[in-house]
Amino acid sequence: MRRRDLLKAAPALMAPTLMAPALARAESRALRYIPNAGLSTIDPIWTTALVAGIHGYMVFDTLYGLDAMGQSQPQMCAGHEVSADGLTWTFTLRDGLMFHDGERVLAKDCAMSVRRWGSRDSFGQALMAATNEIEALDDRRFRIRLKKPFSQMLYGLGARGCFMMPERMAKIPGTEQIKEAVGSGPFRFLPDAWVSGVSAAYARFDGYVPRQEQPSFLAGGKAVNVQRVEWVVQPDAATAAAALQKGEVDWLEVPLIDLCPMLRKSPGVTVAVNDPFGWPLVLALNHVQPPFNNPKLRRALLPAIEQTQFLASVIGDQTELGRAPTGYFVEGQPMASHAGMEVLSGPRDEELAKRLIRESGYAGEKIVMLAATDRLVYNQMMQVARDLFVRLGLNVDFQPMDWGSVVTRRTSREPVGNGGWSCFITQIEGVAACTPGGSFELRGSGAKAWFGWPEDEELERLRTAWFDAPDLPAQKAVAAQVQMRALETLPCIPLGQLFQPTAFRSDIKDIVKAAFPLFWGVRRA
Repeated sequence: MRRRDLLKAAPALMAPTLMAPALARAESRALRYIPNAGLSTIDPIWTTALVAGIHGYMVFDTLYGLDAMGQSQPQMCAGHEVSADGLTWTFTLRDGLMFHDGERVLAKDCAMSVRRWGSRDSFGQALMAATNEIEALDDRRFRIRLKKPFSQMLYGLGARGCFMMPERMAKIPGTEQIKEAVGSGPFRFLPDAWVSGVSAAYARFDGYVPRQEQPSFLAGGKAVNVQRVEWVVQPDAATAAAALQKGEVDWLEVPLIDLCPMLRKSPGVTVAVNDPFGWPLVLALNHVQPPFNNPKLRRALLPAIEQTQFLASVIGDQTELGRAPTGYFVEGQPMASHAGMEVLSGPRDEELAKRLIRESGYAGEKIVMLAATDRLVYNQMMQVARDLFVRLGLNVDFQPMDWGSVVTRRTSREPVGNGGWSCFITQIEGVAACTPGGSFELRGSGAKAWFGWPEDEELERLRTAWFDAPDLPAQKAVAAQVQMRALETLPCIPLGQLFQPTAFRSDIKDIVKAAFPLFWGVRRA
């Protein structure tokens, strides 16, 4: 459904007759929440799915936490010491740390957890490549000995979901899923209430001792003010919004943007943008198969890419919810750069794009576009891309499907005639897109890279140089080079930045400003 058609239909969609029995009011102390997707795995290390990360921050704690100013602060750690040569980091745990099964958190648990995280996370992999040894010194202290200085140590431990688990769980290879969710975080996962992809529930962990500080993004005191949090999936946007209006749920993580003006007028409902980072949107391109394995064709698209048109298909006249033009790093953060941006910010010229397409040698090869019909942001923006590609004379095969099918299909490296693909649209979690180290979509490691599998030795060299940069000015200089290189080789194409509103009952207070929902600090007035 197009955005303008949905707006016309909105009054009917909000009718209370659409309410689902599954959203009936639960016990009064529970906070009822509709997540962006169903929880299908309880292992936030094994997957990069956002919903698993939200689950992870409820159940598990981290050694450090990124605050609202972008600085990593001690969380499970009381502090750390660094040797004069920068090669030995010694971390000391604070008192009072306990796992949900009643066992004390020990340094050996943390050492093994860092290893498991480092086997999967792109930031952690860079740390592991620079590490000689991780070992527990005693019950409260562990040490990381490096081959070379790693200036991003605390950022990695504080911003990248480096979750601490009991040693028995952390010993499970990162390529395998854990079978239990026992952490030391502020909430206990309730396995008997979990229906994969449908519902989940969490109870306050009374053994958790929060830091005596105000919460600030992933840092500070994680005090829990509700007895229980219940997740209920509701894929129909209108039904979810109606449930919020009637008070049958307390928090709707991702309301349909077109329905936000109506929700703002609803008594007892608050609509707000709590995410200070926003979501960069990208067009992912398949570098392995024709036609986008041709770098000249990828670059030929740029003169015709108008980021504001892509954003307008989603936000309409709510222009405060979008930002364009934007590059690969989140605007307002230290690594943001305008280097090379003239290719996206200059005058748009479709005729030039057509000429460059002809000069690229494009011979009419089919372009399979994957459009996620149940993710309206992606679907609406992909329709803009389809219309543009058709105007440019490209041979488009537009294939609508649900997001789960896109996730499965995008793993195929086969030709388009054998179930492969050419492009799809997705969004990158804002914290990840703040740095070259976290921006997984900018990897140039070929078969080991993100979907599309770009191979670019120079991009990889620059990423390593960023990790090795000794200070912020040097890091910013390398980040500018990364962006210029990416705008030349195009691992993916930036389409602007979206600030997704969230909606909640007006008696829900003190929601922590963050890139995704956090449940500590939240209280009912």
